[in-house]
Amino acid sequence: MMDPAWHVIHTRPRCEKKLAAYCERERIDHSLPLYRSVKRYRGKEVVFLKPLFPNYIFLRLSEPQQSVTLRRNKHVARILPVPEQPEFERQLSEILRALGSDVEVRLAPQIGVGMRVKIRSGALRGLDGWVEQRSGTVEVLLRLDFIGQAAAVKISADELEPI
Repeated sequence: MMDPAWHVIHTRPRCEKKLAAYCERERIDHSLPLYRSVKRYRGKEVVFLKPLFPNYIFLRLSEPQQSVTLRRNKHVARILPVPEQPEFERQLSEILRALGSDVEVRLAPQIGVGMRVKIRSGALRGLDGWVEQRSGTVEVLLRLDFIGQAAAVKISADELEPI
């Protein structure tokens, strides 16, 4: 028996909960961070628990045989070992703590310099642009390629979605 080590499991699409149920049955230490998603259907509120990180589940494997067994599971796409165990465990526990509190937690879009984005809310909703700079707010360039010019707009990253 080895020391339990965290592994990131990349699942097949929409298989996170199925793999978590499998791990529960097989007594494999696992974590599947879920967030509450509320939808309204015909005036009724319906609450869903959705994976915070789609296509990922986190396992703590303590025996080499567990890895071999998991590789045969039809829900597993890849098993990724975690090189920095203490850092990963700290970050995961912080996310789980946030999920256990009353604050709203959702997956933050990965908006980086050079990405093409669409503004999804506010006065500029619907416009496309390119991320020029990122620090707190994001500086988005609204380009006019024909004349080789651009206008820079500072906007919050949560108002953007990658294209």
